[in-house]
Amino acid sequence: MDFLDIKEFLKDTLKYIVLIVVVLFTVIYVVTLEQVIGPSMSPTLNNGDVVLLNKFIYKFSDIKRGEIVSLNYSDTKFLIKRVIGLPGEYVEIKDNQVYIGDKILNEYYLDNAKMSNFSLNDLGFNVIPKDMYLVLGDNRENSMDSRDLKVGLIRKNDIIGRVRVRLWPLNKIGIVK
Repeated sequence: MDFLDIKEFLKDTLKYIVLIVVVLFTVIYVVTLEQVIGPSMSPTLNNGDVVLLNKFIYKFSDIKRGEIVSLNYSDTKFLIKRVIGLPGEYVEIKDNQVYIGDKILNEYYLDNAKMSNFSLNDLGFNVIPKDMYLVLGDNRENSMDSRDLKVGLIRKNDIIGRVRVRLWPLNKIGIVK
């Protein structure tokens, strides 16, 4: 092996090392795959769907109402829910409608949801505190979400990232809204 062969070998090896580092950085800090477990986000997402999660987005932007997020629930569990209430807001559910303050929230993504009455006061709050959010599943009759005292309001730090794309099943690949 002469000097040119060694130089070419090192050059190729460096390309592979850089590629591996970029892929690892992307998987660890930018995006990841997550599987939907359970029916709580139906009809938007169904049990077994695989989604692409953007973990990097909230480093540079605010969390917005209507976004679907993945969040830490316990050491081994993650929940996928929709952001409904933002910091400083009062949220109430009555007569099968979600109210933000005194305005009805237009929830185009629901299929005639039946919801029991709920008030932010049920969680012990007058308004949602800074850096906290109220999240609900789209399947309001069968969802463990902020209405449950075990979950409650979600801290911004517990949000892993935003669900943007469904990758599985193949016949439903696309942007998730």
